[in-house]
Amino acid sequence: MPYLKYFSVIFASMLKFLGGPLAGLAMGLPWIETAICCVIGMMTTVFLVLFLSEVFTKIRLKYFPATTKPKKFTKTMRWAVKIKQRFGLWGIALLTPILFSPAGGALLSVAFGYNRKQIIVKMFLSAVFWAMVQTPIFYQLPKIKAFLSYI
Repeated sequence: MPYLKYFSVIFASMLKFLGGPLAGLAMGLPWIETAICCVIGMMTTVFLVLFLSEVFTKIRLKYFPATTKPKKFTKTMRWAVKIKQRFGLWGIALLTPILFSPAGGALLSVAFGYNRKQIIVKMFLSAVFWAMVQTPIFYQLPKIKAFLSYI
């Protein structure tokens, strides 16, 4: 039943990218398979957000018409705007796996009005990069812990 293990890693990565390598390590999957599942999980969430955001917006506007209330800028929103202004979509994409959840990064990208194709490409490259960085690090942690226990 390795497919159940793969699905678990994919599902963990869909919710929070960091959960994927941890789930793969806990399930005893090889690191490369875990990294691939992490990328699949993040990109599944990105696709769902991109293609369902338009549907949700139409439904929301149908049942809850737009009001003219001024928007409040919270600390989090100010921080997101600073990232957008300084680094653009690349900044959002690179910070999505480590700071935002995959859904949060995709929603932020859509909210700032970036092109869907650009979002998909940059989020994919970011997912591959972070999967190839994070997963081997997590797989080396038990060895480092064992080595430190000898000292």
